[in-house]
Amino acid sequence: MHARNESPRTPSAPLRPWIAGMSILSFPGDDQQPFAHAPDSATALVFRTGADRRSDLLVMGPRTRASYHVGKHLPVCVKIRIRPGRARALLGVSISALTDRVVPLDELWGAYGERLAGDLARLGPDPELVLARLQAELRVHLAARTPEDLARSDLLRTAARALTTGTGHRPEQVRALAERLAISERQLRNLFTDGVGLSPKHLARIERVRSALARLGQEPRAQLAADTGYYDQSHMTAEFRALMGTPPQAFQSGRLPPIQPCKEPLGKAAAQHADKGRPKAWTALARGIPLTDGNHLEFARDRMYRRPK
Repeated sequence: MHARNESPRTPSAPLRPWIAGMSILSFPGDDQQPFAHAPDSATALVFRTGADRRSDLLVMGPRTRASYHVGKHLPVCVKIRIRPGRARALLGVSISALTDRVVPLDELWGAYGERLAGDLARLGPDPELVLARLQAELRVHLAARTPEDLARSDLLRTAARALTTGTGHRPEQVRALAERLAISERQLRNLFTDGVGLSPKHLARIERVRSALARLGQEPRAQLAADTGYYDQSHMTAEFRALMGTPPQAFQSGRLPPIQPCKEPLGKAAAQHADKGRPKAWTALARGIPLTDGNHLEFARDRMYRRPK
């Protein structure tokens, strides 16, 4: 299976609690081998420029199942993964509307997002400049958050960490976690749906399979299952098949599910292609208030939010 060339970068200090990772990606233009988009509980910002010089600034919502694609030549491609529980505060929208979707940022931020995409395109072929500009923009949005926004984001981030399998750490049970956070299970589920785009249990499933995927082939599968929080090897195999579309042994040997075409076209046509019936910039989210330079950050406030139909 094809491995993308991915060069990690370190976020600036103020963003490290918010950003799970930054990277510059490259896809050899003549490589037609498939690659996997693994399930991911994080929301990501992606800027890419195609061989025809058209550019996109995209938001990739949480991905509940793996998808498989063929690489294509992208002169510039950068990705910023936002930690689970942090994206709502940074982007100003409910993440439930983004699950398993890829949308242009201007659908969320309107003219402001469109101008930002244009600014990035004019920076030229240097991905470092693109990452620096995106980080500066995220710092601006972070500085505009209310104390209530930040407190809710901190609560969600704490809960997401508690549900994640880590070295020497077993994921906490949802009921016990809700009790520790002094909220009901229903409140916890609602917070996760809005702020993460997944239920607490689905986030835990995704994090387990990502942990197993990262260590696949490094130890016997029975030990891998025990180390990554599964009941046993058969439980791991069933969960891996459900989320990755193929069992671990088949994945490791390159026997993959069918390749899927990328659903989002490059360039401005992407916004016209996706959800043609949805109002520009999801104005329903802002109760009909157009997004402008003066009010685009207010779009994030709870009192102005309505989930799109």
